[in-house]
Amino acid sequence: MNNLKTVGLLAFMTALLFSIVYVIGGNIVFALILAFGFNFFAFFFSDKMALKASRAKPVTEAELPEVYAIMRRLTQATGMPMPTIHLIDSPQPNAFATGRSPKKAAVAVTTGIMDQLTRDELEGVLAHELAHVKNRDILVSSIAAMLGAAIAIIARFAFFSGGNRNSPLGAIGGIIALIVAPLAAMVIRFAISRTREFQADQTGAEITGQPMQLASALDKISEGARRRPMKVNPATSQLFIENPMKGVKGQGITRLLSTHPPTAERVERLTNMAMGIS
Repeated sequence: MNNLKTVGLLAFMTALLFSIVYVIGGNIVFALILAFGFNFFAFFFSDKMALKASRAKPVTEAELPEVYAIMRRLTQATGMPMPTIHLIDSPQPNAFATGRSPKKAAVAVTTGIMDQLTRDELEGVLAHELAHVKNRDILVSSIAAMLGAAIAIIARFAFFSGGNRNSPLGAIGGIIALIVAPLAAMVIRFAISRTREFQADQTGAEITGQPMQLASALDKISEGARRRPMKVNPATSQLFIENPMKGVKGQGITRLLSTHPPTAERVERLTNMAMGIS
C-alpha cells in the first residue's frame, strides 16, 4: 500500500505539472530540463552533500565495532553491499541513510543513538536505514523533487512574464494557480516522504523479523529529538529516521507540512505488524 500510494502521489504531481502549464502557460520542456539538471547533480552528489551538511565523519570498524557487526549481518541477510559508516557528534539519538544506489550507500549514526539505544533497538534502526537504500528512496525523492522544482520554475516564469492571458480560468484563476500549485507540490512531496518512512519501517522490520525493536527505538529517538533538537539544514532533515529539528523553536510542523509521520502512528503500525494484524 505504501508503494502504491507513492506511485499515486507521483502521478498526481505529474498531472499537477501539466495542469499548471495548461492554466498559466510556460515552457514545460525547459522547466523539466532545468529541474532535471539541478536534481541530476543533487542525485549523484546527495550522499556527499548530506554527510557534509550533517558534519558526519567516516569511522572505521575499530571505532564502531557494534554498528559494523550489525550492518554486516543485515547486508549478508539481504544480499546487499556494505555501506560506508559515518558518525555525527550529537547527543540526539538519530540516524540516516543516503546514496543513489546500494553500491554507493552511506549510513550515519549519532553519538547519542549509540549511548541511548540497546543493541536490539540499534539493529532495528540500522535495518530501517538499510531499507531506504534497498527501496531506492533517494531516487524516489529525487523524482519528486524534480517535478516540484519544475512546477515552481514554471510558476515563477509565468508570474514575471504575465502568464497566459488566455487562461481558461481567467486572470484571477491564473494568479491563484501561481500560488496554489507550488504549495500543493510541496505538500505532495512531504506526503511522499512520509510514505517512504512507513515503507522503510515495514521493510526494516521484515529484515530483522522484530518490529518491536524499531518501535521501541522510535519512541526513544522521538523523545530525544524533542528534548535535544539538532540544528541541521532543513533539506537534510528529511533523511533522518526522525526529524532532528523537532524541538527547535518556530518549527511548529503540522501533519501536512511534515516530512515524517507521527511517531505514535509508526509505533502502532509496527505493533500491529508484530501481532500479525494487517
